[in-house]
Amino acid sequence: MDDEAFYQIVSAFQHLVSWVAAGAMVFGGVVPYVPQYRDIRRTQNAEGFSTYVCLVLLVANILRILFRFGRYFETLLLWQSIIMIATMLIMLNLCTNVRMATDLNTKRRSFIATDNKDEEIRILKRLFLDFDWSYFWLWSRFLDYMQCVLAFTLTAAYVTYLFLDSALFVESLGFLAVFTEAMLGTPQLYCNYQNKSTEGMSIKMVLMWTSGDTFKTGYFLLTQAPVQFWICGLLQVLVDFTILFQVYYYSRYPQKPVSHTVSHTTSAKAL
Repeated sequence: MDDEAFYQIVSAFQHLVSWVAAGAMVFGGVVPYVPQYRDIRRTQNAEGFSTYVCLVLLVANILRILFRFGRYFETLLLWQSIIMIATMLIMLNLCTNVRMATDLNTKRRSFIATDNKDEEIRILKRLFLDFDWSYFWLWSRFLDYMQCVLAFTLTAAYVTYLFLDSALFVESLGFLAVFTEAMLGTPQLYCNYQNKSTEGMSIKMVLMWTSGDTFKTGYFLLTQAPVQFWICGLLQVLVDFTILFQVYYYSRYPQKPVSHTVSHTTSAKAL
């Protein structure tokens, strides 16, 4: 009886750990964006967050979902992609509304300063259907971002349907999906290199990336996920550790005088 009770406790503990790991895998990727969302809502300022982060993650996760039609992977990873897509759309909606409100307030202040109170305040709207590539992903309405995402999804889905029988295409699609996501840290890495400093970058955030990517890569290895997943996971961890090395190197060997003003260096992997 004692042995049976012990095995039941161990089994229950294993199930608990499994559920915790699954929850961390599904929701862990969106956690860094929660404080960013709240900060934008509080300050009504979206300049510290790059919407290109949303673009990269939307593309990566849409391609990952399409990859599942050609190569099965764990359902948890599918839910992770769905939740990440929803999170990025929410972030886009907030950033677009805040940016438009900021532009409108700036126009109003300009009109008041020049005593043009009787003139109508107009803001030039940039639309997806204008097909002006100079304003790509800089549109004025959330609807335009939705139109772009839908157009990309339908096009990618159609191409995937045509080449679904090609093993080379399916494997390339999976690699492209996870490789795109794996490259999220490289803009910050390059920015630090250009500035010869990591001033203005949140070290706590980088540590969060590193721990999350390490856990995710270990999860891929343990669950025998497709090879593309864990290879690009290792690449993400390598980028994270390289950024941490930059933190150490530039703090130990400063390359330029430290500024007394707070820098608003934008991380492409997302503050």
